Amino acid sequence: MGFKVGIVGLPNVGKSTLFNALTRTASAQAANFPFCTIEPNVGEVSVPDDRLATIAGIAQSKQVIPARMTFVDIAGLVKGASKGEGLGNQFLANIREVDAIAHVLRCFEDDDVTHVANRVDPVDDAQTIDTELMLADLESIEKRLTANVKRIRAGDKEAAQQQKLMEAVKALLEDGRPARELAVDDEDAKAFRMLQLLTSKPILYVSNVGEDDAAQGNALSGQVAAMAAAQGAAHVVISAAIEAEVAQLEDDERAAFLDDLGLQESGLDRLIRSGYGLLHLITYFTCGPKEARAWTIPAGYRAPQAAGAIHTDFEKGFIRAETTSYEDYTSLGGEQAAKDAGKMRLEGKEYLVKDGDIMHFRFAN
Repeated sequence: MGFKVGIVGLPNVGKSTLFNALTRTASAQAANFPFCTIEPNVGEVSVPDDRLATIAGIAQSKQVIPARMTFVDIAGLVKGASKGEGLGNQFLANIREVDAIAHVLRCFEDDDVTHVANRVDPVDDAQTIDTELMLADLESIEKRLTANVKRIRAGDKEAAQQQKLMEAVKALLEDGRPARELAVDDEDAKAFRMLQLLTSKPILYVSNVGEDDAAQGNALSGQVAAMAAAQGAAHVVISAAIEAEVAQLEDDERAAFLDDLGLQESGLDRLIRSGYGLLHLITYFTCGPKEARAWTIPAGYRAPQAAGAIHTDFEKGFIRAETTSYEDYTSLGGEQAAKDAGKMRLEGKEYLVKDGDIMHFRFAN
């Protein structure tokens, strides 16, 4: 089960530098000119979770496999992208394929790094891209509304449901508001997702600051934080320059380097966790002598769906899930001790999996 976060922003705000550090590779060319990135770079990263190492230690697992998240470095958007400016159509198509957006905003002054508008104003930059995404969605909606009329006349109930949603979205977009602000009922949720609107995707604003501002941020990142709060969006402060240095260090050197800068953890770890939270994901674990592994699922999944993250056969033949909470597993000292203490539960098909559950599935072949 893959979850993709697209890294977007204007040219030269630090997207590719951040991506390189995030994936600890140099696969994305980072250079000081617009449209350096044309084809999107894709990289998988481990989701930081100290619980996994603790579980693996208790189970004496030979292999430890963390949960993974995919990040996509999408080329810089510019004003007019919705009309094809700057290869806009291609870039917008790349955004349509991700589950959430990490919007990188320049919050640093540097005369050596060109800004496409020759000024540093992260809030205005954000509005530029938001406007392009809304214009692209509005054009898409208007085309589909017209095409949908014939289906409605033919009595297509699904078309009628889509029409209602599209008309509501159109009103929002014309008011300068993104589709994600639309209150969608559970019965309409699937139809809304099928519209594949760019502005329906959850958004995380990433303030890219200079090295001196990595710990506390600055006035510019403060403006972004206020904007994010007003929108109900997520926000993190990162220095891409520092993260690029951190990515080159060994694990034991990394902690000392961050400590010298007054940072408790890397900005990338915060970014990954924020992306995880943005998509409303949780983690459950499986463990044994062979391996300890973290599995990513959306919050609200029931036990059979969670089993399906391992293999579709597990979901189809689901019988029950032997379940222990992380707290009970670690405090009692493992699976057998939890079972002896009556803390291992047998859960059925209606069980809502909780973050941190340690599970063993029984299924029929």
